[in-house]
Amino acid sequence: MPGYYDDKLAAERLRQCYEIAPPRVRQYLEAEVQHVLARICPGDRVLELGCGYGRVLLRLAGAAGLATGIDTSAASIAMGQRCLRAHSNCRLAVMDAVVLAFCEASFDAVVCIQNGISAFQVDRRMLMGEALRVTRPEGVVLFSSYAAGFWDARLEWFELQAAHGLLGELDRERTRDGVIVCKDGFRATTVGPEEFAALATSLGARAVIEEVDGSSVFCELTSA
Repeated sequence: MPGYYDDKLAAERLRQCYEIAPPRVRQYLEAEVQHVLARICPGDRVLELGCGYGRVLLRLAGAAGLATGIDTSAASIAMGQRCLRAHSNCRLAVMDAVVLAFCEASFDAVVCIQNGISAFQVDRRMLMGEALRVTRPEGVVLFSSYAAGFWDARLEWFELQAAHGLLGELDRERTRDGVIVCKDGFRATTVGPEEFAALATSLGARAVIEEVDGSSVFCELTSA
């Protein structure tokens, strides 16, 4: 499904998804950003995986020394470069999150939130391993997914996106148990605490896993 975000849910269409978000979803989105910002120090070099048009990157730039964002969508990156052109400490690039063109230990923090670990549709262990590779020793890597208790609000948001033509019509028979399926091929899953823990163990990394705002499951990784 990477092509879905590259072709159908990128740039302006992606921004519309956030513009129509209901209040509970807006609270979730802000809670994620605040959780990340609390772990960023002035002067930090921060990398965001799946930055889209720069919605979160803008906030990171205000807290860090250098904020870098990568995404597979050229359209989203182009829009982000326009939106963030006044911020000299931001840089954006079209790049695959599992094949990062950065040297080891290039960043103090790597961030991949709002369920990017599922949405990217890549090997999750490779994704987390690559994030750890480019993070300095004792730096922080943050991944998040949706909390199980956020299902009703999440489903409402996706229904709104479908109603606005941003996603395909939801497949009601197959949309359940944390998985959202659309009739045009879109499919959104989640990663729970147990899977996060297993992934961290397989990579030899330390992990702190916690629920935030009743809406997100965060996995904070550091090299063991």
